[in-house]
Amino acid sequence: MPSPQSLCRDCIRAFPTAKRCPDCGSPRVVSHLELWDLSIAHMDCDAFYASVEKRDNPDLRDTPLIVGGGTRGVVTTACYLARIKGVRSAMPMFQARKRCPEAVVVPPRMSVYVEVSRQIRALMDALTPVVEPLSLDEAFLDLTGTTRLHGEPPAAQMARLVKQIETEIGITASFGLSHNKFLAKIASDLDKPRGMSVIGKAETDAFLRDKPVGIIWGVGPAFRQKLERDGIRLVNDILRYERSDLVRKYGSMGDRLWHLARGLDARKIGDRVRDKSVSNETTFNTDTADLEVLDGYLWRLSVKVSDRVKARGLAGGVVTLKLKTARFRTISRRITLGAPTQLADSIYHHTRAMLERELDQGPFRLIGVGLSHIDTARDADSIPDLLDPTAPQRSASEAATDKIRRKFGDRAIVKGRALRSRTTPPARR
Repeated sequence: MPSPQSLCRDCIRAFPTAKRCPDCGSPRVVSHLELWDLSIAHMDCDAFYASVEKRDNPDLRDTPLIVGGGTRGVVTTACYLARIKGVRSAMPMFQARKRCPEAVVVPPRMSVYVEVSRQIRALMDALTPVVEPLSLDEAFLDLTGTTRLHGEPPAAQMARLVKQIETEIGITASFGLSHNKFLAKIASDLDKPRGMSVIGKAETDAFLRDKPVGIIWGVGPAFRQKLERDGIRLVNDILRYERSDLVRKYGSMGDRLWHLARGLDARKIGDRVRDKSVSNETTFNTDTADLEVLDGYLWRLSVKVSDRVKARGLAGGVVTLKLKTARFRTISRRITLGAPTQLADSIYHHTRAMLERELDQGPFRLIGVGLSHIDTARDADSIPDLLDPTAPQRSASEAATDKIRRKFGDRAIVKGRALRSRTTPPARR
């Protein structure tokens, strides 16, 4: 019977099974029978936004930290010290402050996170051309066939990658390794932070059987409750059903349940678009219909959406404005563009025009900006706006501004409209 293969995550040394690395003495050792044979990885940065904030402000290192803000908003992310107290992403800020009153709260700095994401993506691309980003801080990587190129198996390449991210960029990451995307994603969550976990082919069935059905990709809270009402609580419960019965009962989701419960996932990793839309919104502490106040937030939200699509080389063909009135009525307006855009200037000008048409519906408690019909940016902003002859100059100015912000940070250069009144400070999302 073959012996497990072992890897030290600190010095990237391979050796026969041992509890500690025989070279550097580190206990951060991973052992597995299939360690050198698996090539599908999922990497996820640990509490990404909070980690960047702590990196840039070492005084916060040992302090519970929440990225978010406002009293009517939600938590964007929280560091692990805050998570211990029960703070979670998307939790209302008033609940987060109640659970962890000693936490420091900072607003998001999207352009900084985007730049860090670009640095991480460059390191990924150096390993393999087959990278599928899921967000700014996580991605799938297919390392099949890279052993000959880099002189070490995928497990060692990934361990070296997360070590490089920690030493060169200053944040930590965890990764999972398996034989398909579904299991690699699960593995990356098993040992956070600074984790490395492996799920091999031989153990797939045993690993999945006793897991709650919610572990299956696509099973959200509502569908999980439906499955539980039908007596399906564990993955093992799915295995009792024939494939045709699951499809008849749950449609295409039934087919997914049948496959993933057996650890079968034929999806390929590729550098393809996964997001149907990219959006950002703000909830105000005080309802407002002040156009000057709304305009300032509209520009800042447009910049955030723009930063996110630029970071991934994407663009969108539909711009959306979202408003929520003081009476909680949601207003959504959209416009289809002649060509996809990734420019904050373009997003802002279209949403500004829609906002002016809806201003008499105020006051508003929320404003949001979105970009949908997402695709690669190869044709972005390729059709000039004949009704706006100054658009090319503004586009060139935005490109120059982006370079400055990437080098010196968000506040290095700020447009005047971004400084407009903050008399109704928002709870950023």
